[in-house]
Amino acid sequence: MIEERSFQFALSIIKLVKILREKREYVFADQLLRSATSVGANVAEAGAGQSKKDFIAKMAIASKEARETRYW
Repeated sequence: MIEERSFQFALSIIKLVKILREKREYVFADQLLRSATSVGANVAEAGAGQSKKDFIAKMAIASKEARETRYW
């Protein structure tokens, strides 16, 4: 299920961010953390969407956040 996969992805990123912060890569780590955890948050919101249009919009945002995470 996409919600579980996005949650597991966020947990993996959190572990990576801890390593980055130990290396004093604060700006990079913080941006990566924000975009990666936003993926799952938007997927969860999409699941509670009030309409099909709302669901699609939230999933589109999750997709954009995933692309941003890949960039970082």
